Amino acid sequence: MAIAPEIAHAVDLATHTGLRLGDLLRLSWAHIGADAIVVATGKSRHRREAIIPLYDDLRAVLAGIPRRSTTILTNSRHRPWKVNGFGTAFSRTKIAAGMSDRDLHFHDLRGTAATRFYTAGLSERVIAEIMGWEEEYVAKIIRRYVSRTAATKAAIAQLNRAER
Repeated sequence: MAIAPEIAHAVDLATHTGLRLGDLLRLSWAHIGADAIVVATGKSRHRREAIIPLYDDLRAVLAGIPRRSTTILTNSRHRPWKVNGFGTAFSRTKIAAGMSDRDLHFHDLRGTAATRFYTAGLSERVIAEIMGWEEEYVAKIIRRYVSRTAATKAAIAQLNRAER
């Protein structure tokens, strides 16, 4: 089963930024600066900013998304997604992929992003700044999503870099 490119773009962007669905769906090309994506988060009533560095893999994800609107993510009619419309399309994609019996939610992709940042060697403080979270919440997410093996490998990589 081929996943619709509009859903694939959203999943890729979520796993590379850690943004909430509402923030992803309103994310515009204007939020992308020379070095980072800077967006005020909706959950904070736009008082906190997520500042996501434009690392190579994220740049590649953005380069693969066609510019069809002022917003980055669009539906199959090339219009900005509405939250309910996206939720329905995402659920249908899960069913078509045979994953409807698994307790997976789009929101879990935030944990995937936090895990990716952590295993890349970023500190909990830096991850919190990127995602617009409190450090305590990052620690909780890391405990939930990062396996002991992945955490150990991340510690080894960080120690090896420090020794150089």
